[in-house]
Amino acid sequence: MGGPSAEREVSLSSGRECAAALRGEGYDVIEVDAGPDLCARLDEIKPDVAFNALHGRWGEDGCVQGILEWMGIPYTHAGVLASALAMDKEKAKIAFRAEGLPVAESGLWPAETIRRRHVMAPPYVVKPYNEGSSVGVYIVPEGANTPPDLAADSPEVMMVEAYLPGRELTTTVVGDRALAVTEIVTDGWYDYEAKYAEGGSRHVIPAEIPPEIELHCLDYALRAHEVLGCRGVSRTDFRWDDTRGVDGLVLLETNTQPGMTPTSLVPEQAAAAGIGFGPLCAWMVEDASCNR
Repeated sequence: MGGPSAEREVSLSSGRECAAALRGEGYDVIEVDAGPDLCARLDEIKPDVAFNALHGRWGEDGCVQGILEWMGIPYTHAGVLASALAMDKEKAKIAFRAEGLPVAESGLWPAETIRRRHVMAPPYVVKPYNEGSSVGVYIVPEGANTPPDLAADSPEVMMVEAYLPGRELTTTVVGDRALAVTEIVTDGWYDYEAKYAEGGSRHVIPAEIPPEIELHCLDYALRAHEVLGCRGVSRTDFRWDDTRGVDGLVLLETNTQPGMTPTSLVPEQAAAAGIGFGPLCAWMVEDASCNR
């Protein structure tokens, strides 16, 4: 848990919640704030399983997964390849398109180019292609006269994606089962604050959507999980323009390390499917593996 990414605080919260739940299920748990001494700590502890509650770069992009594979320690969530592929949003979209899944028009451009001119007709979204939790996202509205004023510390290359109007939907996959569809209701953009602050968003579960849209969300989420090669738990996010029916449903991204905080979506969907938080965490431990 923890680690050095921009999502450190969310990861610490996830880690604390999961550790408490696992202790309640009878497991012996040691909490490790992942730092430069991670390999030494793991060698000292010699765990039966590593519960990966890290978020963001290094924790869910294949890096820590590679360490755990090298050390022969079974771990939760996706493996090296699936983690790296899902974290690179543009490469993940290539896999989704090959599977016939609907995704938004997008591309990668140097930040300096994005600052100088519109690289896509507004409205569009600019974001890091390898971060999560809506970190570093800019929305350029329709009719904008100037390109976005990106922060000086923005990545050198960023993703530009067509802005999709509509409702925010999400679906959790546990193993080979898509659980439910939640609608996320906010007063504005579903940003970092809306995701993690108390009262930042409202979750409607089950989402009040037509059965056809629900079935497509469940199908798309499971197919995305499979085409990326995920295991354990993942969560896939969608935008749905309800004026266009099924044609308005677009897959945004798949998160291989979804949040497990008190306001997180995965525990809510699991509860709606009859799976308590403790049993969910226990299932993830028992599902853990590595390739050695």
